[in-house]
Amino acid sequence: MHHINTIEGQLDAKNLKIALIAGRFNDFIVERLIGGAVDYLVRHGCDKENITLIKVPGAFELPVVTKKVAETNKYNGIVALGAVIRGATPHFDFVSNECAKGIAQVSLDNNLPIGFGVLTCDTLEQAIERAGSKGGNKGVEAASAMLETIRVLEQI
Repeated sequence: MHHINTIEGQLDAKNLKIALIAGRFNDFIVERLIGGAVDYLVRHGCDKENITLIKVPGAFELPVVTKKVAETNKYNGIVALGAVIRGATPHFDFVSNECAKGIAQVSLDNNLPIGFGVLTCDTLEQAIERAGSKGGNKGVEAASAMLETIRVLEQI
């Protein structure tokens, strides 16, 4: 087998400044995502004082606030958190798509890792499962993906 050079990110959050931007809509779900993301970052060496939580009304507002935060150049990464539930959200597909597209665009435009921790579920039960019970915690997954991406980009 040929040897190839591999670049991998070490999951070390020491000395990083991270912004969590969270939608208030479906707050009791989003609070679990925030808790998961904060816990993950702290366990990996991030000081709580270096984590800033910014609340916005809902998932549709995440991209514009994420853009503004990214443009401050104060943060090494951002974790976007929210919950869009089909039964509870008018124009579910539109809100979900615009949120995802907008945040991806901010990440590319600013060369900044953004963890996408926005649940898009058909039911409240699915959201609960993916916010810390059976299906893991999407906040943890988003924080982990952001952290690994920060460390990969540093090596390129």
